Amino acid sequence: MTNPTEYRQRREQLMAKIGSGTAIFRSAPAAVMHNDVEYAYRQDSDFFYLTGFNEAEAVAVIAPHHEEHKFILFVQPKDLEKETWHGYRAGVEGAKELYGADEAFPIAELAEKLPKYLEKADRIYYHFGRDRTFDQTVLHHWQRLMATYPKRGTGPTAVEDSNIILHPMRLVKSETELALMRKAANISVAAHNRAQEFAKPGRYEYEIQAEIEHTFGLNGCTPAYPSIVASGYNSCVLHYIENNRQIQDNDLLLIDAGCACDYYNADITRTFPVSGKFTTEQQIIYDLVLQAQLQAISQVYPGNPYSKIHETAVRVLVEGLMDLKLLVGDIEEIIKEEKYKPFYMHRTGHWLGLDVHDVGVYQYGENPQVLQPGQVLTVEPGIYISPYIKPVEGQPEVPEKWRGIGVRIEDDVLVTLEGQEVLTAGVPK
Repeated sequence: MTNPTEYRQRREQLMAKIGSGTAIFRSAPAAVMHNDVEYAYRQDSDFFYLTGFNEAEAVAVIAPHHEEHKFILFVQPKDLEKETWHGYRAGVEGAKELYGADEAFPIAELAEKLPKYLEKADRIYYHFGRDRTFDQTVLHHWQRLMATYPKRGTGPTAVEDSNIILHPMRLVKSETELALMRKAANISVAAHNRAQEFAKPGRYEYEIQAEIEHTFGLNGCTPAYPSIVASGYNSCVLHYIENNRQIQDNDLLLIDAGCACDYYNADITRTFPVSGKFTTEQQIIYDLVLQAQLQAISQVYPGNPYSKIHETAVRVLVEGLMDLKLLVGDIEEIIKEEKYKPFYMHRTGHWLGLDVHDVGVYQYGENPQVLQPGQVLTVEPGIYISPYIKPVEGQPEVPEKWRGIGVRIEDDVLVTLEGQEVLTAGVPK
């Protein structure tokens, strides 16, 4: 568990932003794998960011205007029989003692107790869409308060999306968060290096996956997302997760895998020749992707627009594909009309943190997000020449020798005061 002081500071920062409002956050539901078997529980990231509380059936209320209770938790009460089957609960007292709640109630008392934390608020901060049933609960309370507003002259006259306030906070990582992300990065680096040592022709993709995830588990971490271990033509499938093919001589192996440590994630991709040596065509494509990645990483520094990372990678890739006669025409037209999309169909990265595709705005209308210290993002250009590739109109057919080559190189990059720090540099490329 992160230091309770960290969570308290986050709540205080949120309170300063919402003033006389009340913010409501709902825990993630338990997810069913099949029949009555559940997945391991994973808390909603916003809820966890503010509370550190890792149980289902909970609601957090942040009410800075309340005289006594500014942080309230509604939780499942202690229940020895249920805890024997499903694990220990903090309970009402634990919510206060362990998690710093000013007040806590059993979740069954939510309908009764919640209105007193809303009736003097000027607005409600809540994100709709994650839990439709609870969405109706929030709307019900708001509508009831609005019905009596003419008699009282107080109450929330608006509902505002809490994401707009909270997610810019999550976008810039604290030193505590960065320590966890470095831990996740270092363990993921070790897993990738182990995979490169272990991989050889004749092994199955799932054997490589097992080595990677074994390394995660030995270090107390779990996969941040389904591991991609894609050999041969499979490297041209962006989210390939079957991992059941036997690796052949002269295959490229694309591995996209990272671990989650205490909810914070790493995300690394490497592509390498399993036999130890590239074919001529593989080497050319790999070098092109590597140059695009290195130049894109060089654009990570404070004050630079986030969009420059993708723009830089695209230009390098398009120039290279034009040199190979895989694209023809005017480079500006190719970029503007995205005629490179059959080879490179995704963006060059994403925010990283509590979520693998972490929260945070990339663009405000026509204005891109400006990079600032403490942000962490991935830089992951690629070229994927599917065996079934169909070029856009006016572009040449792709010769057979290029088909089936898929390369992606991905690192996790921290924006620092001076420029950038590649957190995952320990995996060769």
